[in-house]
Amino acid sequence: MSSPLSRSGSGPGQREILEAAAIAFTRSGFAATTIDDIADLLKATKGRVYHYYRAKADIFLDVVLTGMEEMIAGAQPIAVAADVEPESRLWRMAHHHAGLMMTRNSFQRVAVQAVEMHRLSEAPAQAQALEKVIAMRDQYEQLFADVIEEGKQKGVFRDVDSRLATKPALGALNWISLWYDPDRGDWSTVQRVASEYADFIVNGLRRSRA
Repeated sequence: MSSPLSRSGSGPGQREILEAAAIAFTRSGFAATTIDDIADLLKATKGRVYHYYRAKADIFLDVVLTGMEEMIAGAQPIAVAADVEPESRLWRMAHHHAGLMMTRNSFQRVAVQAVEMHRLSEAPAQAQALEKVIAMRDQYEQLFADVIEEGKQKGVFRDVDSRLATKPALGALNWISLWYDPDRGDWSTVQRVASEYADFIVNGLRRSRA
């Protein structure tokens, strides 16, 4: 059986469950979603779900971790690209984040609600998973804060608290997952929205040249 702390061996069957679960949790929220709902989206029996997972909370946590892993995997190589100026790196990181909010909407809508996971932390395994989620969130935010700090030191960005400035930047990006309708958008829309948000964030931090 899988747990939120042992996901590296997940195969196609488990990934399909997570894809269906992300949609179910997005539609109905954690409390209202049932294993039957997930199985129905899979067009399978509950037994297929229980083959990989013992409880709904474990599935939810895996969906959250998957969404966060996708964010970190895309942003980290951009953040550490020393040959690229911090202004360009921040733009690319914001663009990537915005894109995920649209192209991986279900996973990201669940991931940005991870603050609610304290309700799932009664069992030891779930409490450990919650700690991992918090650590991953902090790691991701620090990637942005480090780039902002570098830009500030180079005189590109305003004299801001880099860690604090990361909060509204990511808050604006995360909000895309709540209003964007993936069924009505296309690739050109994704690119346009992501670029607008990236411009907004970088321009908001840029030092005035007046």
